[in-house]
Order: sequence, then C-alpha cells, then structure tokens
Amino acid sequence: MPLALLALTISAFAIGTTEFVIVGLLPTLAADLAISLPSAGLLVSLYALGVAIGAPVLTALTGKLPRKLLLLGLMALFTAGNLLAWQAPSYEALVAARVLTGLAHGVFFSIGSTIATSLVPREKAASAIAIMFTGLTVALVTGVPLGTFIGQHFGWRETFLAVSLLGALAFVGSWVFVPAKLRHTPPASLAQQAGVLTQPRLLLVYATTAIGYGGTFIPFTFLAAILTEISGFSAAAVGWVLLVYGVSVAAGNLWGGRLADRKGAIAALKIIFAALAGVLLLLNFTAPHAWLALATVLLWGAVAFGNVPGLQVYVVKQAERFAPQAVDVASGLNIAAFNLGIAGAAWAGGLIVSHWGLKHTPWIGAAVVLVSLALTHWSGALDRRDSAAARRKGLASAAH
Repeated sequence: MPLALLALTISAFAIGTTEFVIVGLLPTLAADLAISLPSAGLLVSLYALGVAIGAPVLTALTGKLPRKLLLLGLMALFTAGNLLAWQAPSYEALVAARVLTGLAHGVFFSIGSTIATSLVPREKAASAIAIMFTGLTVALVTGVPLGTFIGQHFGWRETFLAVSLLGALAFVGSWVFVPAKLRHTPPASLAQQAGVLTQPRLLLVYATTAIGYGGTFIPFTFLAAILTEISGFSAAAVGWVLLVYGVSVAAGNLWGGRLADRKGAIAALKIIFAALAGVLLLLNFTAPHAWLALATVLLWGAVAFGNVPGLQVYVVKQAERFAPQAVDVASGLNIAAFNLGIAGAAWAGGLIVSHWGLKHTPWIGAAVVLVSLALTHWSGALDRRDSAAARRKGLASAAH
C-alpha cells in the first residue's frame, strides 16, 4: 500500500470521527453551553448541510486546482475548523466551525476517490478506494467511542482538539507522501451536475437515499440522550455502547455489500430497509431496559448503514441508463443526498424531542424508513416495467 494512500485513510478517519463523534457529546455539550438538546442537534444538521453543499458546489469550483494543493488546503481547512470548535466562545461560533468543517468533508470525499485510484495500477483501483473508506469505518468503531470518552472525561472541547491533531497528522502525511503531480480530469461543471437532477429516476433514488438514511438519524442523533435518560446508562458507559454499535456497523457494511452482490441492489435494499424499520420500532419498546436496549443497538448497527453499498451500486446502474455522460456526478450527488437526509433528520429529531420527547424518535424514524421501503418497491416496479417493454420491443423487432 503506498504511504500516500495511508495518508488519505488517516484523513478519512479524522473526518469520519468529527462527523459522528458529536452524537456521543450532545448531552455534555448542551449542558455546558446551556442550550437545549434540539439546539445541540442542529450541530449535526448544519455539518451535514455543509457536506451536501460542499461536495457538488466546491468540487466544481476547485476543479482546475492541482489535486495535491487542493488536498492540503482541505486538510488545513478541516484542522482550522476543529481548532475553532475547540476554542469556540459561543454556540454560534461552534455552528460556524461545524459548517466550515463540513465544507472540507464534502470536497475531500469527492476528490479522495480519484486521488486514491491515481496512486495505484488500474486493476487495483477498487481496492484503493476501499482502503481509503476503511478510515470512515474505523472512525465509527474506534474514533467515535474514544472521542466520546475524551469529551466526557476531559470536556467536549478537548475532543475537537484531538481531532484537529489528527487533521494536522493527515496534512503532514499528505504533504510528505502524496505526489505533486497527480493525473485528474476536471470534475463536471455545476450546469452538468444540475442536468443530472432533471432525471426523474435518479431523483427517485436520491429521495430513497435521503429518506432512508434520514430515518435512522432521527433517533441516532439523540442516541446518547436516549441511552442516559431512558435506558439508564451512565454517561461513561455511552462510549462503550457506541463502540459496540461501531463494530456492528462495520460487520453490517460487509453484509450489506455481499447481499447487494448476491441478490441485486433492489432486493437487498428491500430486506435492509424492512429490517431497519423493524429494529427502530423494537427500540421503542426495549429502550427503557438497559440490556435489551444494548442488544437492540447491536442489531441496529448491523442494518443502519448496510443500505449504503446497495444505494451506491443502484445509483450508478441508473445513471448508466439515464445519464451516461455524468455517472460520477450522479454517484457524488447520492453522497449529497445521504447528508441532506442526515441534516433533515437531525433537525426533525430536534422538533420531535422538544414537542413530544425523546421516546418518540425511534418509532417515527421507523415510519420514515418505511417510506424509503415503499420508494424502493416503486423503483423495482419501474425497472420491471422497463425490462418488459424492452423485451416486447425486441420480440417485435425480431418478428419484423
């Protein structure tokens, strides 16, 4: 493995940690800043919004910059954002820091895959991307629980300091090991990207992605509060529960990918969305019982992100049919859809918490996931209709 690829993986680990660690810190942060839990939840929403905007818009605007220079600039911006969060004098300053960091996140994952593939021979391209993305998985398994532990024992500000040190390490690694001249084709313009959004079948996939991912984030954003206020776990135990969740997510991602390979994207998504809705509904009943809640969180992790491989495979398949000139753009916009789902879910979850209470977030999340399940069935039905029409056309042509 080239050392430059290791530097990218460390960057992905740092970025993944800062995105998700906030979930474990919300109660601590809300208490320290004297804000409500829903207001703290907006830190998740606005970060995700920064990612969703940053990915397509800033990637297009920075398309002509040399890749290494852009990569170093992004990691510098990421590190600065976390240092600002560490020293944030107010809630508003912390919001600004999160948005800034989210912008860097969006562009990093847009260009990171192309940089990773340029570092290895063509036949190893998929493996290079997979290695870089293990940084995100490892962040869920180790970075988030460790960041939560640091926040609860030394203060939430120190968590952001620790992440900024990771960002600085990634910056140095990229500076030293990433080659100065990397081949790259400029990304699609904003006009080309907007063209993808005129395709109804791609919009259907983006809606499925945003709603399905959003459903799980309605309760996930407030998981630490659910665990302490409803399940009765101590604040110190939350980090351990998040560790269990992260290990389960890592296994679930592999399982979701294999299921999509074996059964096809639509069939796999039907199974995963149905299982996810069932687990979230179950959490509604098990949350007041610590051990049952822990077992449910373990099940939840196994299906929470298992839909990602299937959704990414499916959006590429649909793009090849309906927007063959912009497959990469279509795939990138699906990442934006994931983050729009997170942003909307964290905001909606805050409204649910403030108006009805924490205990209602799991079942409402389950109901939202069922909408994605219905959209998946709709996509499958449209695909079958198209296949049948193509067969009839083929038979008619053969008859003539």
